[in-house]
Amino acid sequence: MTRIAALLMFLLLASCAGSQGARVGDSGASNSFPTALPPGYGPRYASRSIPRDSLSGRPLVVDYLVIDKSERLLIAYSQGRPVRAYRGLQFGDAPSGHKRFQGDERTPEGIYTINRRNPQSRFHLSLGISYPNRADREFAAQYGRSPGGDIFIHGQPTGRAGRMRGDWTDGCIALTNEEIEELWRLVPDGTRIEIRP
Repeated sequence: MTRIAALLMFLLLASCAGSQGARVGDSGASNSFPTALPPGYGPRYASRSIPRDSLSGRPLVVDYLVIDKSERLLIAYSQGRPVRAYRGLQFGDAPSGHKRFQGDERTPEGIYTINRRNPQSRFHLSLGISYPNRADREFAAQYGRSPGGDIFIHGQPTGRAGRMRGDWTDGCIALTNEEIEELWRLVPDGTRIEIRP
């Protein structure tokens, strides 16, 4: 059994735990998140509740995210335990390698923070990633270039039915609309995110 298969099996068998994530990084973000989806999402979305810990009954809170670009996999952790896994991630048109410059269509690699959220983006809900950090800015400056920015985890284009094909973002990480709705509820601002090659 592969490591990924074993992890997914564990996810199926594990119960969920909840705790507040710690504020990490230089983003200035607080550890807050909405208890519901933004206004205007209608009764279909309002009827979905935040998952709860099976033992304590407290709302489940994700405190660490890992994205494995080569596996196209996002794993959400709570108190060191994997609680959700999302497969089939979509990236920019040039998915391999760390983002270096604006317009290179790459997704960053490294440790960042979820530092903002946008309920009215061009895509179905958006969780902001704190790229670029100081090292990213310094690297780009050596070449007289901009490192770029506005990297998000988001859903599909707003108003479009279904899922786009292939890699289509400008360096962001795209999920299905249903997946980003769930992640939106589970992930507070300030959550660390590790993006692996």
